[in-house]
Amino acid sequence: MTLSLRLPSGTPIETFRQAAILAERVGFDQIWTGNDLFKPSGLVPVTVALDSTSRIRVGSSVLNPVSLSVAEIASFASQLQELSHGRYLLGLGAGSDVYLGWAGMAADKPAPRTARAVQELRALLDGRSPAEDGHAGWATTARLQRPTPYRTPIYVGGMGPHMLRAAGRYADGAIALALPPERIGWVRDQVSRGQAARTEPGPFDLACALWVSIDEDAAGARAMLADRIAQYCGSLSREALAQAGYDVDRLSEIQRLSDSGRHDEAVRLVDDALLRLGVAGNAHDVTDQCLALADDGVRHLSFGHPLGRDPMEAIRVLGEHVIPAVEKEYA
Repeated sequence: MTLSLRLPSGTPIETFRQAAILAERVGFDQIWTGNDLFKPSGLVPVTVALDSTSRIRVGSSVLNPVSLSVAEIASFASQLQELSHGRYLLGLGAGSDVYLGWAGMAADKPAPRTARAVQELRALLDGRSPAEDGHAGWATTARLQRPTPYRTPIYVGGMGPHMLRAAGRYADGAIALALPPERIGWVRDQVSRGQAARTEPGPFDLACALWVSIDEDAAGARAMLADRIAQYCGSLSREALAQAGYDVDRLSEIQRLSDSGRHDEAVRLVDDALLRLGVAGNAHDVTDQCLALADDGVRHLSFGHPLGRDPMEAIRVLGEHVIPAVEKEYA
C-alpha cells in the first residue's frame, strides 16, 4: 500500500518543508504540491522539501506543458533527481484553461497535449531526442546535455475519461481525482482501457486522490469539506461528475454563488449526497472509509486538501491512526 499527501498550489515554502519532514516521520511514502499559474511556484517548495528529507518521495502535481516547455520540464526533473538521488516524482497535467487564458496562452485539447508531452518527456529523460520517436518539430540534437541516471516516474493528473486513458496508455502512474471515492472502479476501468493500448507494458501506480477532512470533531470536519466543495465543485470534470450521478447544473450554481460573494449560501447547499464527494470525519470515520477503498482494490491512497483545521495536526493524525490501520490490513 502506498500512502501519499497532496498540498495545494501556493503552499508556503516553509509550510511544505515542515509537512514533508512530518510526513516522512509518520510513515507517508510521497508528498506532492501543485504549480498553478499566478500562484507561488510549486517547484521551489519541492526542491526545498527534497533537500530537507531523506526517504519520502516528493512530487509536482502537476506541471503543465503549455506555460512550461517540455524541454524545461525535463531539465527541472533531471536536476531534482540529481539533488534527491532519485526521489522526485513528475506529475503532468493539462493545466487550467482559465489560467492559461489569463496569460494569453492558447492550447489544443487537454488530453492530446498531455499525452504528447508525456511521450516527449520520456524520450528526453531517457537521453533521447523526441525526434527519434517520431515527434514532429524536434531536432535530432534536442537532448538533455546531462540526463539523470535515475528513471523519473511520470504521472498524469486527471479526473475525466480522456485524461485517465492517456495516463494508462503512456504514463507510469495517475493522480486520479476520485470524486466521489466509490467512483474508483470507474477510474480503474478508464486507466485499463488506456493500458490495453500500451506498446510497453509495465508497473502502474494508480493513486486514488481524495479530498479529506479529518478532525476529532466529526461535524467540524464535514463542515470544512462542505466549504471545500462549495469553493471548487464547479471546476471539476462535468463529464465525470455526471457519470457519477451528480446534477452538474446544481454544482455550477453552487460554484456561481461562491464566486459571487455568497459563499455561506453556497455552503448551505452542500448536502449529505455532495459530502460523499470526499472523506470526512474523525480518525475512526476516515479509517473506515479508507479500509473500504482498500477492500475495493485501492493500493495507493492519496490524501488531499483541506486535510483539517490544522493541516499539520491532520497529517499527524493520519500518520498515527489511519496509516497503521490500513497497513495492518494491507501491508
